Amino acid sequence: MDQADKSAARILVVDDLEVNRSILEEIIRDMGYEPVSAGSGEEALKLVGEVRPRLILSDISMPGMDGYELCRILKSDKKTKKIPIIFISAYDNPKDIMEGLTLGGADYITKPFFPEVVQARVGVHLRLYEANRELEDMNRRLHASLSEQLRQMEQEKKEVLYALAGIAAQNSCYGGEHIERLKGNCRTLAQGMQLSPLYEDKISDAFIDTIELAAPLCDIGNIGIPLELLRKREAFDAGEMAIVQTHTTIGAKLLGDLHVGSDYNDFVRMAQEIAYYHHENWDGSGYPKGLKGEEIPLAAQIVSIVQAFLALTDKKNYSREEAFKIMEGEVKVKFNPDIFKICRKIARQLR
Repeated sequence: MDQADKSAARILVVDDLEVNRSILEEIIRDMGYEPVSAGSGEEALKLVGEVRPRLILSDISMPGMDGYELCRILKSDKKTKKIPIIFISAYDNPKDIMEGLTLGGADYITKPFFPEVVQARVGVHLRLYEANRELEDMNRRLHASLSEQLRQMEQEKKEVLYALAGIAAQNSCYGGEHIERLKGNCRTLAQGMQLSPLYEDKISDAFIDTIELAAPLCDIGNIGIPLELLRKREAFDAGEMAIVQTHTTIGAKLLGDLHVGSDYNDFVRMAQEIAYYHHENWDGSGYPKGLKGEEIPLAAQIVSIVQAFLALTDKKNYSREEAFKIMEGEVKVKFNPDIFKICRKIARQLR
């Protein structure tokens, strides 16, 4: 500890006898530290918050609050629990010493005081205090550094996923504007559903934020489908359709194999559900599992409706009204009627 640290280090002396306080204060000054005194445990508690001592020398036997009780209170408070407490007492019974150490005391000095002993004990515990504080600071810096590295790694993983999703969209002749519309419209529909009594308990603000991020990954499995099939304009035969339908399982597996930190678990879980189930139909006629009704994850139901809307307005150039009129024929077949009704109400907010 350099001289600047010493001048800043305050040591609190707690003793009801002024003569004892004076002796200890003199020893502390000789060491280059600043002594602060309290004549009782109650006074010491008030001073601790004001002077922020680095170490406390406390008598045990005092009127009112004794040293043991003072120690118990300080060690129960997270703001003061790490301040080393050295008990000073005329008692040298091993039971008294053990009681003090059990309560969290760092050391025990018996009276009468020998300056060399006090200086040695105080010096040791101040150095330990400083070493522990430096170790905690180092751990905090290390944790912050690791957290930032992990955050960057997870962000890089997301960027790779979006890059793959972008390639898959291009292979299917969709541009970047389509992905932005998909994100925005899924968010808008989820917000509209949140205002409905049917879904207010199922859709949180976090759900809305997450579906906006996860929706663009719905067709990421197309990365594994032959390009000639994705761009084929004629109807698929049965074999070709079977291959195209595997984009759901390919996408879900790709996302399921992704190991991420806790901050991204909800994002990946929802993205995987969307990728796997967004072609399921309300009546059970969809794929890959033939789920029906509420068996289909809510996020996948939302994406299914938005994708259908975009397919009609993007690729086939239908107007908003024309698209919804066509989609009405698929209610209770492809789409959840309650979600479609909400989507119809907020149609003007869709892009």
